[in-house]
Amino acid sequence: MCGIVGLQLRDQAQQGRLGELIAGMLGQVAERGPDSAGIALYGDTSLAPPGQAVVSALAPEPPSTVLAGVLRPLLPGADVTVTEVADVRVIAAPVPQPRLTAAVRAALPNAPLLGTGPDLAVLKGVGDPAELAAAFGLAGRTGYQAAGHTRMATESAVTVAHSHPFSAAPGMCLVHNGSFANHDTVRRRLRAEGMSFDTDNDSEVAAAFVASRLAAGDDLGQALRSVCRAFDGFYTLLVTTPAELAVVRDAIACKPALIAEGDGWVAMASEYRALSGLPGIAAARVFEPAPGEVYLWSR
Repeated sequence: MCGIVGLQLRDQAQQGRLGELIAGMLGQVAERGPDSAGIALYGDTSLAPPGQAVVSALAPEPPSTVLAGVLRPLLPGADVTVTEVADVRVIAAPVPQPRLTAAVRAALPNAPLLGTGPDLAVLKGVGDPAELAAAFGLAGRTGYQAAGHTRMATESAVTVAHSHPFSAAPGMCLVHNGSFANHDTVRRRLRAEGMSFDTDNDSEVAAAFVASRLAAGDDLGQALRSVCRAFDGFYTLLVTTPAELAVVRDAIACKPALIAEGDGWVAMASEYRALSGLPGIAAARVFEPAPGEVYLWSR
């Protein structure tokens, strides 16, 4: 049992409240996932300056000033910023995204990259979700979209790397409630195609599969319909890109999910109580997504 929350703010006037709103939502599903928690934030300019490449890396060491000093010779002439958020280092620079990603990999060869791409910062940790949200400064964050997760581990270790969200393509993040029975088979196939993995988590396989379909030319809706054909199991997935938020459930709809469409926003959560604090929720359209159907909203 895990908890999922997602929020897309279409009204720019509300974007200063993104952190406050998603922190409240995450807190309401904390009991569903006491082991660890994570959040994907889109558009928080304090972490992801507009127009810059961004990498979120799991790297408790070195300190941000030391890491910035290591990176600057690898990116000559670029103004590199490194922000420490708990055990995550969010690195930004006005260079092409592949160049920054390669530089971070060279500087931190053993550090898992939690997320890459302009506008996106991924923050994850092990422990009580409310304490992690405080450590992330989540309530004070801003932006236009977020996807969050609280984890109760059932099939792999409790580590930061195993926690959600998973990101396998620039800008794309996936959070998952459920389990996949055939993830090892899909992982082997993706490895044969050249993809690599940081963990043995089944959800990371789903993220890599979506990334592979996007790279092959699918749009996000097509990629998620391919997930439904390729994976066996029970699941609710929330997948985000800088322009989209999408939800899909398995053909039996075994795992809970609710969607709410309000004035200037769309949200999803594992339980209604996570939606109850959103502005105008009393007038919002709230519904349960149908089995096997992809729901997608674009900014």
